Amino acid sequence: MTTVPDITLNDGATIPQLGFGVFQIKPEDTARAVLEAFEVGYRHIDTAQMYGNEREVGQAIAESGLPREELFITSKLNNDSHDPAAAREATARSVDALGGPMDLYLVHWPMPAVGDYVQTWHAMEAARDAGQTRSIGVSNFQIPHLERLLAESETVPAVNQIEVHPYLRQDAVRAFNREHGIATQAWSPISQGDVLDDPELLALAGETGRTVAQVVLRWHIQRGDIVFPKSTSPARMAENFDIFDFALTDAQVARVDACNIDRRRGPDPDEMNWIPG
Repeated sequence: MTTVPDITLNDGATIPQLGFGVFQIKPEDTARAVLEAFEVGYRHIDTAQMYGNEREVGQAIAESGLPREELFITSKLNNDSHDPAAAREATARSVDALGGPMDLYLVHWPMPAVGDYVQTWHAMEAARDAGQTRSIGVSNFQIPHLERLLAESETVPAVNQIEVHPYLRQDAVRAFNREHGIATQAWSPISQGDVLDDPELLALAGETGRTVAQVVLRWHIQRGDIVFPKSTSPARMAENFDIFDFALTDAQVARVDACNIDRRRGPDPDEMNWIPG
C-alpha cells in the first residue's frame, strides 16, 4: 500500500499529507464513501459540524475495523457556536458523533462581525486540555486574524485550513503560516473542478501521463501543503491517491504557479458571516 507522507505539526502530532474530504457528501452517502476511501488507503478524514455528516463518519470508523490510532480525524466548530458555552456543547456533540476524541479540531470561520474569535479560540484550548481533541487549529483565517490570535493567546494554531488551488495560490497567507510554524491545509484543491479544463494544466497532464487532478494534487504535495480531495467515485478516489510515484520538475511547478489569477470559489473570510439556520 502507498505510504502517504506525514507532516509534523507544531504540537508534535503528525498528520497524513493527503486525506479524504466529505464536504457536500450527503449524510446517507457518507459512511459508504468513507469506507471506500479506507479501502483505497486513505487514513485522514476531514469533516465539519456544518457538513452534517459527522455521525456517518463515526459510523464508518466503527465499521471499518481499523485501529483508531491509524486514523486522523478532523472536524470543525460550527459558525453558530462561537460563544464559549455553545462551543463546549458543540464539541461534546462532535466527540459523541465521531465515537471519540478528534485528532484535529478547527474554528471553521473567523466570523469577525459575529463574535470574538479569540474567546472562541480559548474555548478550543479548553477542548484540547479536556482531551476532546489532540490538536487545534483554524480555518479560513487571514493574516490579521492570525496576528490577533498570536498576540492574545498562548497557543499557536497547529494548522490554518484555507482555500488554495492553482487559481488562488495564497502566497501571503501561506508564507505567514510557514513563518509561525502553522501548517497550511488546502481546501478546494482543484477549485471544485474549475482547473480541469485549463490549457496549461492539460498540457502538463499530457507531458506527465497523468490527469489534471493528479498534476494539481502533486503540485500541492510538493509545495508542502496538506490536501484532502473529495469524491464519491471509488475510481476517482484511487486516482487522487495515486500521486506518489511521480514528481513535477521545478519548471513544471512554476507553470502551475503561473496559473494564479487570485480567484476564489468560496467566500471571502473577511465577509463571511453566515450562520446555518
